[in-house]
Amino acid sequence: MNTAGFIEYLNKQRGMRIPVGYYARIALWRDWWEGYHEEFHKYRVQGADGALRGREMYSMRMAKRVCESWADLLLNEQTLLELDDAASQEWFCGKDNEGGILAELDFWDGANRLVELAFRSGTGAFVLRLEGLRLEGGEVLRSPAAKIRVEYLPAECILPITVRHGVVQDAAFVSEVMLQGVPCVYLETHRLEGEGYVITNEFFRETEDGFAPFACPSGVIETIHTHSNVPWFGILRPNTVVNLPAAEQLPGMGMAVFANAIDQLKACDMAYNNFVRDFYLGGKKVFYSKSLIRYDKDGLPIAPDDISQQLFVQLGDGSALEESRKPIEEYNPSLRVEENKNGIQAALDYLSFACGLGTRHFRFDSGTGQVTATQYAGERQDMRQSANKHQISIKAGLTDIVRAILWVGKNILGAPVAPDCRIKVQFDDSYISDSASERETDRQDVRDSLMADWEYRVKWYGEDEETARRACATMQSPSDDALMGFEV
Repeated sequence: MNTAGFIEYLNKQRGMRIPVGYYARIALWRDWWEGYHEEFHKYRVQGADGALRGREMYSMRMAKRVCESWADLLLNEQTLLELDDAASQEWFCGKDNEGGILAELDFWDGANRLVELAFRSGTGAFVLRLEGLRLEGGEVLRSPAAKIRVEYLPAECILPITVRHGVVQDAAFVSEVMLQGVPCVYLETHRLEGEGYVITNEFFRETEDGFAPFACPSGVIETIHTHSNVPWFGILRPNTVVNLPAAEQLPGMGMAVFANAIDQLKACDMAYNNFVRDFYLGGKKVFYSKSLIRYDKDGLPIAPDDISQQLFVQLGDGSALEESRKPIEEYNPSLRVEENKNGIQAALDYLSFACGLGTRHFRFDSGTGQVTATQYAGERQDMRQSANKHQISIKAGLTDIVRAILWVGKNILGAPVAPDCRIKVQFDDSYISDSASERETDRQDVRDSLMADWEYRVKWYGEDEETARRACATMQSPSDDALMGFEV
């Protein structure tokens, strides 16, 4: 999608001043995420005939792997939402956190993909949409049969309109759709006005002169007055201070988690390219004396045997071979496997550190021996700190979209929920910390009376306070192990 061209159209037609430079930077990040940036990965070599031929560098595509790692660490199947209203909790998450509206939306899968997209592009957005909505004069009516949908959009689809104190208040979301066989741009704008958010839907088609309005398809409502101050979107981004050039910054938007690690990405691909090229060039070479070479009718040399392109032919006077009295010489190049492996590992360590994952996140020597819990925690300290920082932004985006879904659930679907209930996001940190070691520490704290027995059950068994206290009170044996649910 020509996002930059569409922004220029909006700037001209709507009087906006959205800088295009930021979206050009997103295109660069996307190149690295896809694993091919032409300026770096494409190079030219000169053949024996003097002609230049284009070649492409081998790539590890580590930018995508970095984003996937952060998505796996920050949002996975163990992430939990806790609402302090029981009816809201059951409607939203189902019983025992299995089911509810989250299961209908396949929410955690989409949210995990959104984190990867946000860390690739700098920003991501949850956008709430409704199917089967009933309106009258642009006013939303109670629609119990309506279906909630959530879109997961990367930064190139987000146009911030109003940003206050770093928070996106008004925004437009751009995406490419196909209408009646015509590629179109879909523009969805959310603006906070006097009585609440107003959502407008518009379509455009690209022409030779730019863009032109296109009729809304049947079933799409052009203007929706929500009468709600709760935005129907949530924004998340890597929680880092943007240090892009001023002309490429955009308020409310972040930058890719690897934006300051492009040099390290290059180092990884250069090391890996050298590794592969050594294998490519490392086949056995055979040099023949000129006396062994025959020529075809066009004067081209014919070797005594056919080893395709792994064969080098000696076409000189053969003096060196004659002196050694060997008409055939072998040459077996060194593959430099260990040197290349060490170079790749060093490049990966630098990349891991530059992206906040610590210095040993990407390893290929897992069989070197066991790691103690203390070493495990120490080596992941940088990762833990970065994860805790990113979780602040992830939590804000999740809370916003959960609040929007709850508002829609009560005011439009008629569900028995409380939109103003307290929302708690419980992240899974088992990938970052040694949970077995932490659990043993908590058990010791219970024995030393530094932690209540019911607190242990709440933390490790997922029980609420009332259930945990009741379970501890009814334990027949007051021993430490029994208090924590272990038979003695």
